[in-house]
Amino acid sequence: MEKEDNFSDWYLEIVEKAGMSDKRYPIKGMNVWTPYGWKAMKHIDEFIRKELDATGHDEVCFPLMIPETEFKKEKDHIKGFDSEVYWVTHAGLNELDVRLVLRPTSETAMYPMFALWIRSHQDLPLKIYQIVNVFRYETKQTRAFMRVREIHFFESHTCHVSEEDAQRQIEEDTEILSKVAKRLCLPYFLSVRTEWDKFPGAYYTVGIDTVMPNGKTLQMGSIHHYRTNFSIPYEITYEDDKGEHKHVHQTTYGMSERLLGGIIGVHSDDKGLIMPPDIAPFQAVIIPIQSKDNGAMVAEAARSLASKLTEHGIRVKVDDRDIRPGSKYYDWEIKGVPLRLELGGRDIDNKVVTFARRDTGEKGTIDISTVGSGVDLILKMISSTLLERAKKIQMSRVSEISSLDDIPEDKVLKLGWCGCEECGHAFEDKTEMKILGKPYPKEKGYKGKCIICGKETDEYTLAARTM
Repeated sequence: MEKEDNFSDWYLEIVEKAGMSDKRYPIKGMNVWTPYGWKAMKHIDEFIRKELDATGHDEVCFPLMIPETEFKKEKDHIKGFDSEVYWVTHAGLNELDVRLVLRPTSETAMYPMFALWIRSHQDLPLKIYQIVNVFRYETKQTRAFMRVREIHFFESHTCHVSEEDAQRQIEEDTEILSKVAKRLCLPYFLSVRTEWDKFPGAYYTVGIDTVMPNGKTLQMGSIHHYRTNFSIPYEITYEDDKGEHKHVHQTTYGMSERLLGGIIGVHSDDKGLIMPPDIAPFQAVIIPIQSKDNGAMVAEAARSLASKLTEHGIRVKVDDRDIRPGSKYYDWEIKGVPLRLELGGRDIDNKVVTFARRDTGEKGTIDISTVGSGVDLILKMISSTLLERAKKIQMSRVSEISSLDDIPEDKVLKLGWCGCEECGHAFEDKTEMKILGKPYPKEKGYKGKCIICGKETDEYTLAARTM
């Protein structure tokens, strides 16, 4: 199966062959995290935790179920999620007085508690996050990591004294995203979503999108500014230094396992996965090249090499299975291990290790005396190569248009739009594409005309077909 010819089928085949997820669980869209996929996701979680902890966020864990009475307090929010949620109506044989919803996201679970926790301006800003599973009834064709019904999800929730302070949090969120995405070697667009596509209850939403090989975009997460849209119905107030009671201003920031789906789609090839070194369950795999005469010696040298690399902080695996080296190469190529290390009798005599990079196929040797720093350097080079390559590919998939006469099928479109909802809907109806939104932050220097009404505009918008 070739990636460029049939991305959807290629993606499903690669995920299955690499052992990233098992879709055979008897509830559609609720897949089993297999050890290899879960290891990769845990590394992503670690990066997120590191950045959130460093910026003064505290991790929490809220209950899974939300009472319907709390869920319905924000009318726009319930309207946005009502068709997607799972309801719990019975406890054993007893019908519940108040239905419970499995959280689709946690605003309505957290905010009644925020109203109890916050009393004074000294309690602000409140910055918390959790990494949990959320549940949404996905009606489209399910696809591992991209479209599932039980979603591994990160969400941060913050409360602030003013709209300006909340806006500073949005800026911090984009900085956190930049650091995490760099480790994942993922390029992305930040776009202010349209009014009809923003998060239910938000003042505005910034979408985080990356481009797949078929030209469609994948939304990996979003950042939301709420103003007081949630603090008013949930009565989250604080007493300022003058003794006046005011409603807090709030933000949220969420990303999901779609990050892993994005990594697979952006980096991998027809041979299998290509894992960015920072998230790879194994950053290097050692393949002993043994003969009848030196089997024990090579095996011992491989174990010694693994110990050296482990001491250097590198995640390593010795593949000592009793099969041909070529079969091992094939298996680890599918799993996308960044660096393959081969160790045979000749390598031992020459005091070197032979390496092969998964991203470029480049081969060479590393002196055994500096193998730790040598492997570390190559892994850094792989990360840099993957990120720069992905950035170039993403930008090559953006096509600027000035009319609707000739729209490419497999591109993200850059076009003028006046911002009028009527023109936006007209564009989406005529092209069957989705307006992703205007760039965030606003970019200067653009001059164009709305592709529908012809009105001059100094902002462009991006549009795409979406996964």
